[in-house]
Amino acid sequence: MKRRALLSLLFLGVAACTAGNRASDSSGAAALEAYPPEGRFLEVSGQRVHYVEKGSGPPLVLIHGASGNLRDWTYRAVDQLSRRYRVIAFDRPGMGYTPRIDSNGASIQQQAALLSAASRQLGAERPIVLGHSYGGAVALAWGVEHPERASGLVLVSAASQTWDTGVPFFYRLTSGPLAGIANPAISALAGEDRVLDAIAGVFAPQPVPPGYAEHIGAQLSLRPASLRENALQRASLKSEIARMLPRYGQLDLPVEILHGDADTTVGLQIHSVPTSRQIPGANLVVLPGIGHAAQHAAAPQMYAAIDRVAARAGLR
Repeated sequence: MKRRALLSLLFLGVAACTAGNRASDSSGAAALEAYPPEGRFLEVSGQRVHYVEKGSGPPLVLIHGASGNLRDWTYRAVDQLSRRYRVIAFDRPGMGYTPRIDSNGASIQQQAALLSAASRQLGAERPIVLGHSYGGAVALAWGVEHPERASGLVLVSAASQTWDTGVPFFYRLTSGPLAGIANPAISALAGEDRVLDAIAGVFAPQPVPPGYAEHIGAQLSLRPASLRENALQRASLKSEIARMLPRYGQLDLPVEILHGDADTTVGLQIHSVPTSRQIPGANLVVLPGIGHAAQHAAAPQMYAAIDRVAARAGLR
């Protein structure tokens, strides 16, 4: 979803492009060196998927949001949840260390198919599926398209409805015909201050937790290919949700929805409120004063929601 204009470095000329192409090669290599894979890889129908797995108990899959990677979950959630669950966190296609699967950008349906097959290959046949933000849309697609492969859903600050505005200029630029010029320059020119400002915008009005910015590996998302994939995914999200919406009423599994009422990235009233009415038996928890990063700012409430789904699904 919208990431508060990750960067506004749009003063691009021929000189910036030339310098950017050279610098982005080194910055991409530096990102890979600074933030190596934390987990392991498996192949699903020839597609490589990067994942982290820890713990034992009922299986729980974690799906990160836009402009991110599975390090969002390994900051704290994986360690905390692995005390009671077998936790599997995936890098979504084109992000982190999972390669792209579609040159036009992987749809939420394609991503759900890949990750559900990967989960099954790991022996997690019917996990609880938790998604944050854009990852919440992927989790919903998993439940809608592959209900036999999920025990329940936990949707945190999830994109789940259509909205009135169009695609922001930043995503149009980084996915469009000028992406070959813009993305290397953006990758090269993105300073630490801009990255920190973007992270702070996602967490607002809460502060960024200590050590999060150093852990998340935002530089991985600033690689030109990842910038383009992220933008393509974001550009097609609304139409993909529109196709999925009529099937919410068919969901027959436990669903917990958590959303902060101070979230200005994915609006509570636009998304989670109507979704909670459309999914039979869905439980909506409104988090007073919490912004978009509810998976961190309201971690205890998220853990409780997971436990409720596990109980409702007969896993506890």
